[in-house]
Amino acid sequence: MRLPLPQFTTDNHHPDHIAEVIETSTTQFLAQCLEPEDLSFPVMPPFGSWVKSLDEESGNKILAVVTYATTTPIDSVHRARALGLSLEELRQQQPQIFAMLKTEFKGTIVGFENSQSTKNGNGYNLGKAYQYLPPRPPQIHQGVYRCEAAEIINFSEEVEFLRILLQVRDAPVDALIAAAIRDIYLLRKADKNWLVKVGRTLSILLRDDYDRLQYILSQVTL
Repeated sequence: MRLPLPQFTTDNHHPDHIAEVIETSTTQFLAQCLEPEDLSFPVMPPFGSWVKSLDEESGNKILAVVTYATTTPIDSVHRARALGLSLEELRQQQPQIFAMLKTEFKGTIVGFENSQSTKNGNGYNLGKAYQYLPPRPPQIHQGVYRCEAAEIINFSEEVEFLRILLQVRDAPVDALIAAAIRDIYLLRKADKNWLVKVGRTLSILLRDDYDRLQYILSQVTL
């Protein structure tokens, strides 16, 4: 039997609602993934993927990039140990294992949209994007959602968010930037002009460190 997190209700969740903020600060937040209803592990958001939350007081939509994710035992005293079982065998023989683990991830805040949003042709609510830190981060127990494609494309019209990602201290920065760019490049259907703008911006920010620039862009593949 699952032991659901007490702060969550599992009814009528939006499919993109994946986590809840459990720690928050000016520059980043820590979120715990919601427990699935079946015997499986929570879905860990990919490294460099885009997520969003909300500052309810201002109405700002906070956008962040996933910089770190981990699955650990809820019990901080005892470490998990190897059992030599497949996932299906775990479900049959050790179903309690799934209730004893938690999945968490950090999101580095890269900007926000204001609350005065309008709908685009696809019906998505898109506010004006600001690529600097919001006045307030999302608060404790706010939901965390995957960003929709239209939101990411709208936000990435400008690429000043790269400056924020270059300042991340607790992640492999070059790999992080490559992963974030790769997601957008795929959503933009290999827009070469946009990638050129990214390359020029990174060249300036990296002070013409060509080797590092080449390493980052080499990972942006389709």
